[in-house]
Amino acid sequence: MRKLACSTAYLAVVLALGSSLMAQQKQGAPPADPRDRTLYQKLARDTNAGGPAPKRDLSGMWAGNIEPTMNKDIPPLTPLGMKLMSLNKPEAEYGTVATNDPWFTTCDPLGFPRSVINQTNITAFGTMPGKILILDGFNRVWREVEMDGRPLPKGVGTPAGPDPRWFGYSVGHWETDNTLVVRSTGSDARSWVDKEGHPHSVDAVVEERYVRANHNNLQVTITLDDPKIFTKTYTVATNQFRWIPDQEFEEQICVPSEGIQYQQVIATPAGTAQK
Repeated sequence: MRKLACSTAYLAVVLALGSSLMAQQKQGAPPADPRDRTLYQKLARDTNAGGPAPKRDLSGMWAGNIEPTMNKDIPPLTPLGMKLMSLNKPEAEYGTVATNDPWFTTCDPLGFPRSVINQTNITAFGTMPGKILILDGFNRVWREVEMDGRPLPKGVGTPAGPDPRWFGYSVGHWETDNTLVVRSTGSDARSWVDKEGHPHSVDAVVEERYVRANHNNLQVTITLDDPKIFTKTYTVATNQFRWIPDQEFEEQICVPSEGIQYQQVIATPAGTAQK
């Protein structure tokens, strides 16, 4: 039964993809390639580089893998990290009924850095005076990256510092004309690093390194430095993005009421039947 249990968000994506394919066939479009299970897979098979990358500009919508390539070589946890990790019950290990993944059970925000590790099939960038917006297609969430040279805030969550945020505080700079470096801290510790349940502290510093090799290809590398939780800094994941030609994407939202209904109608009865 566990294999039959999947999140409402995932079902919505599958149904949306199915509807899109049927609509294309009705319009007389050629049959979809069976390898094109996602928009990224379809675009990735196109090797066209699209010309040189514009200088210091990532603006627009990009299709990525639903999940990036994760680094399996995770450093040992500190005693505090092990204690916090023991409290988390990921869905893959505990099942749909017993998991306490806050995103899976009640559609709590993915938070950061999980928002760049899970459900990463769509991202977008927008430029504003003194800042860049990074927009996650899933749940239509945006982050503000300050580009005015300010440092990261200190003492987040203390009486002398700012409050934690689900998506933290971010500053960025252009390292080269095609490399954007973003550093973030102050992310609410209630969120997980990944779906495996690895914790993070509010003091964790995450670096995203976006490299645009040409017009159509973008790579991001995500590094985590959290001495309270992990014994050393490590690269969490890498992801590849492809430029979306028509600059359109489907809405994908985790709706709390639908998540609760899913738990009541499907997940809980399925878990009860297993006992």
